[in-house]
Amino acid sequence: MDWQRATILAAILAVSLLLIREWVDFNNRPQLVEATSEQSFDSTTTTDFNTESASSESGFPQVEDQESSIPQIPSDNETKPALSTENELRFITVKTDTLNVTINPHGGDIIALSLADHLRDLDSDEPLVLLEQNKKALYIAQSGLIGKNGTDFSDTNRPIFSVAQTEYQLADDNDTLNVDLNYQQGDVAITKRFSFQRGEHLIGVEYIINNQSSENWSGIFFGQIKRDGQKPEVKGGAGFGVQPYWGAAITTPDDKYKKLDFGDIAEDEFEVEQTGGWVAMVQHYFISAWIPPQESKNVFNLKEVKDAYLLTFRTSKFFVPAGEKHAVKAQFYAGPKDIDRLEKISPYLDLTVDYGWLWWIAKPLFHILQFIHSVVASWGWSIILLTVLIKAIFYVPSAIGFRSMAKMRKLGPKMAELKERYGEDRQKMSAELMKIYRKEGVNPMTGCLPILIQMPVFLSLYWVLLESVQLRHTPFLGYIDDLSVMDPYFILPIIMGVTMLIQQKLQPAPADPMQARVMQFLPIMFTVMFIFFPAGLVLYWVVNNSLSILQQWIITRKIDAEG
Repeated sequence: MDWQRATILAAILAVSLLLIREWVDFNNRPQLVEATSEQSFDSTTTTDFNTESASSESGFPQVEDQESSIPQIPSDNETKPALSTENELRFITVKTDTLNVTINPHGGDIIALSLADHLRDLDSDEPLVLLEQNKKALYIAQSGLIGKNGTDFSDTNRPIFSVAQTEYQLADDNDTLNVDLNYQQGDVAITKRFSFQRGEHLIGVEYIINNQSSENWSGIFFGQIKRDGQKPEVKGGAGFGVQPYWGAAITTPDDKYKKLDFGDIAEDEFEVEQTGGWVAMVQHYFISAWIPPQESKNVFNLKEVKDAYLLTFRTSKFFVPAGEKHAVKAQFYAGPKDIDRLEKISPYLDLTVDYGWLWWIAKPLFHILQFIHSVVASWGWSIILLTVLIKAIFYVPSAIGFRSMAKMRKLGPKMAELKERYGEDRQKMSAELMKIYRKEGVNPMTGCLPILIQMPVFLSLYWVLLESVQLRHTPFLGYIDDLSVMDPYFILPIIMGVTMLIQQKLQPAPADPMQARVMQFLPIMFTVMFIFFPAGLVLYWVVNNSLSILQQWIITRKIDAEG
């Protein structure tokens, strides 16, 4: 039995089966029904509220002063207060250099958000839509005040804010923009302020309570992401292999990064109490996340209600004495999974850039890739240079493995002679083969080193290239418009298949005919599989194989020259 080739074959097949298994697992996750939202909107449309009440299951709970209650707000199309025609509301639109936001004055919720600095796809000039509420999808960010003096008492009684204007835009000569929504609660003036900054995807959401009444005021600030189970359409990255995570994520005292997909939430409601924290909705390349006050003791709750999923936080109760003013603030992030930015926003939020269990290898790889890019200003060339660097680091163990392969290849005629001499007597043949190995100083297992050592690095770099939003819509080599999607002309996968074939020619032929046939089929199988991989990942594999061929060829020539 050719143990060296068998081990290499097992390692390759293990990686293949791992990728295929993850692909199947991902596609077998429960795909939930589409949103039943019937409301569509644009910046000029008025709301058309109706008087129907939601059921108790989907309604906003009564929270007179119950600390344990979690708000469960229906979407505006589910239940809305009746308004006279003279009170019809216009949605509030906000435009910055990075965000296009639509706010509903009824409740002050963000009902639409697109990323001005990220296109939907390369064939369109339209910004990528992250949050929306229409007939096709439901994905919104809600917030409000509950408790004894809160403004959001029930599903039919939410505040209707007034604004100075309905259109806001960040001026060229300003770096900040505040949008104030005002509500008068008797002698208490409440301002809901949205704060935007140039170049930022982080939105400040602040409640300012000016209590001019004769009694103390108390309330609880909540924020909530509400969405349906419809899979977002974001092109790029996955291919025939491990899929990016899509679902909810949260940090807890026990788990710095805990994932709960829609199946988990539907099966069992999740709740945790902690100081600070965050809760996020994660998809490929992008997230939305609520970051409550970090000094507050907050309650987080994730649950399914009808066909929607609620990711909620609630702060501890706060008080505003009579005649005083108090403010409470949270943050809402909606944008790309930029690891550097997320690290600064909240502890462990950067873990939503999900590198899997090999994060301890993947994260340094990304930072090295990022550093190289800061020098060469090309992500394609950065991948190539990173591959060269990795190859240099593993040069010595690779050389040991290739040297063993070269010696095994040189012993090919002797092994064929033994097979002819001993025929089916495998025990005798194995004994004679081991004598030759000892005589020639060959260890068949050392030939596995190049693959076994590089396997964790390959998987880690796979995740780095899969999760890096920096590669999205990044061109390379002229004909590749986007390194995060498959090569449009299959050139890189074909080159990769050719390099695998050349590598096989430089390696010793398997003694087992069945192994030989399987090995001959591998380049074809991998070529087909890599057709669907991101071009950036295939680029890495092509460069890695090419460098391996060069190293193996040099070592083989040296062994052959030794006589």
